[in-house]
Amino acid sequence: MSRIELDGVRVAVAVEDPESGRTHSKVLLDGVGVDLTERRVAVLGANGSGKSTLLRLLNGLVLPSAGSVRVDGLDTAAEGRAVRGRVGFVFTDPLSQLVMPTGREDVELSLRRHHRSRADRAAAAQAVLDRFGLAALADQSVYELSGGERQLMALAAVLAVEPSVLVLDEPSTLLDLRNRELLRRTLAGLDQQVILSTHDLELALDAERVLVVDAGRIAFDGGPAEGVAFYRALCGIPAHDGGR
Repeated sequence: MSRIELDGVRVAVAVEDPESGRTHSKVLLDGVGVDLTERRVAVLGANGSGKSTLLRLLNGLVLPSAGSVRVDGLDTAAEGRAVRGRVGFVFTDPLSQLVMPTGREDVELSLRRHHRSRADRAAAAQAVLDRFGLAALADQSVYELSGGERQLMALAAVLAVEPSVLVLDEPSTLLDLRNRELLRRTLAGLDQQVILSTHDLELALDAERVLVVDAGRIAFDGGPAEGVAFYRALCGIPAHDGGR
C-alpha cells in the first residue's frame, strides 16, 4: 500500500464580503496530521465540514496553506504531476469528469500519455472496458447512461492508467440502491488503496479506518464501527443495529 502523510496541514482561502467588498481569510482545514497506510479509508463529515477539501489535498487539487502533504514521499506542492500519476480522483458527479461524447473515448483519452499508438490505445481501452463489464455501453452517449453506469465509466477512465491510490468524493451520492451495491462490490475488488468520503454509513463500515471531520479538524480517527457510532452521535442520531 501507498503511504500518505499529512503533517500540520492548514487550508485557508480568501473570501470576499459581498456587502463591504473586503476580503477575509476562511479556514477550511486546520491542524490536520494523519498517516494513511490502510487499504481502505473512509472519511465522514457533514457538508461543509472540510472532508472534500481533505480529499482534494491528496492529489494536489488543493494545496496546503501551511504544512505538507506527501504521497510515497512525494510532496504534492513541489511534485504535483508525479503525485497525480499515483493518485486517481473520482468526483461526486461523473458528468463533471466524463468530458468526451462516449465512455470509450474518455477511457482512450486517459490513456493518451501511456499509449502513443492509436491502435495500442484502443486495445488498452477495450481491455479496461471489458474488465469492468462496460464494453456494451462504451459507444453510447454518456448522457444515455444511468447514474451508476456513468459512475463506473468515470471510475474505469481513472483506473485505466493504474494509479496506486484511488480517491473518491462521495461516490454513491447520486446512485440508487442497486448501483450503490454494484459500486461497493467494484471497490471491494480493486487492488488500489481506496480513500473515499461518504454519507453512506454502510460504505464507511466496509473500510479499515474511518476519519470523521468536523469544523475543519479531524474529530475521530479509528475503527469503522467506532467511527460510524461517533459520527451518528455527532449528528445527534442514536445508534441502531450496530450502525447498519
